[in-house]
Amino acid sequence: MPRRKFTQTQKQAFRKFAESHAPKSNLPKDCLMSFVVGGAICTLGQGIGDMYRFLDAGEESVKILVPITLVFISCILTGFGIYEKIASFAGAGTLVPITGFANAVCACAIDGKPEGLIRGVGTGMFTIAGPVIVYGTAASVVYGVIYYISTLF
Repeated sequence: MPRRKFTQTQKQAFRKFAESHAPKSNLPKDCLMSFVVGGAICTLGQGIGDMYRFLDAGEESVKILVPITLVFISCILTGFGIYEKIASFAGAGTLVPITGFANAVCACAIDGKPEGLIRGVGTGMFTIAGPVIVYGTAASVVYGVIYYISTLF
């Protein structure tokens, strides 16, 4: 099927229509809410770390337990539909910390549930996680090689 060519006038008309129907953003308010909620998530992480230290977990254990706990909380909130409500209120403040990544993975897994455990949940959670894991692995190899070469000199 051949692709339809749009004239410049049609493109401008569509752009004007889309802009008139797009939700207006209050940038200062959005930035403030992102900062406050993102900071609150980080403060929660600090509090969790302090709690584990109070319970005499070693420093290495605390470094492992805090992200695990934050991911767990994020997945529970995602499962109950609460994280989405927080994200609609807070914007990017919930996307940047590790909890945002956990939310994205869990939400994709939940969306795939009707298709079954393997084809739905199993593949659904890698819709977001797959590219991130591949990029992270590839970047760490490149940085590792650069670091190794730099130590030779």
